[in-house]
Amino acid sequence: MKIDVRYNNHPADSKHYDTKTLRERYLIENIFEADEILFTYSHHDRIIAGGCMPVKGPVKLGLTKELGTEYFLERREIGLINVGGKGKITLDGVTYKMVEKDGLYIPKGVKEVVFESDDPKNPAKYYINSAPAHKVLPIVHIPFEKANPRKIGDPKTLNKRTIYQYLNPAVLETCALQMGLTILEEGNAWNTMPAHTHDRRMEVYFYFNLPEDGVVFHLMGEPQETRHIILHNEQAVISPSWSIHAGFATSAYAFIWGMTGENQTYDDMDFVKTTDLK
Repeated sequence: MKIDVRYNNHPADSKHYDTKTLRERYLIENIFEADEILFTYSHHDRIIAGGCMPVKGPVKLGLTKELGTEYFLERREIGLINVGGKGKITLDGVTYKMVEKDGLYIPKGVKEVVFESDDPKNPAKYYINSAPAHKVLPIVHIPFEKANPRKIGDPKTLNKRTIYQYLNPAVLETCALQMGLTILEEGNAWNTMPAHTHDRRMEVYFYFNLPEDGVVFHLMGEPQETRHIILHNEQAVISPSWSIHAGFATSAYAFIWGMTGENQTYDDMDFVKTTDLK
């Protein structure tokens, strides 16, 4: 397991960042590597984001000294969604089959987590978020059809999409982590517009299903001091609680959002009029 640590910062600092520094602070360029677990540990609400792509054989969730615990989930919970081929995950000896778009909630207290793929030529790709947890809850397997769909947007504003809530009070109980999958319809390019902030939660966006030559222009920063970061397929970006998180791309795409913080009220947002953005 490899882990990259990113420290917290004041919003005023970002006003002075050039492109290189913005990318170093907020962009997660590498999510999947064969037979490895890649994690980024952000001090923004202490979220961990990353991925596991088992190819040659099983990959076991290890331990990192940054957590200061005896095992990874001693004081944490995990949410994940498979964006690759078929596979399975074994939790303390119990196996859960994972097809594309299946989700899994792994609570505090699970000691052994093993990731596998059914076909090395089409490996599973488990995109993972983890947050601190305060109590033990049930393990929940979330097939795509069990996710809670919310249709939103309009072709006139190029943002018609469906938000599939996986880790959400409408689907299951977690300690702090929320997670879901948003899929844009063909001909639509904008996500999360009008933009918003939520001071009580931070967020990570993971973009995928982009063509090789496609890019996402992710908007971040304070509403009157915006910046942008360009992402390619299967990359992620950290969004602090004070930052907007919106974007558009050169084609239709999908993204997974993960949130953690002080509350779990999904619509607890401070919206920003498009005319007020600068």
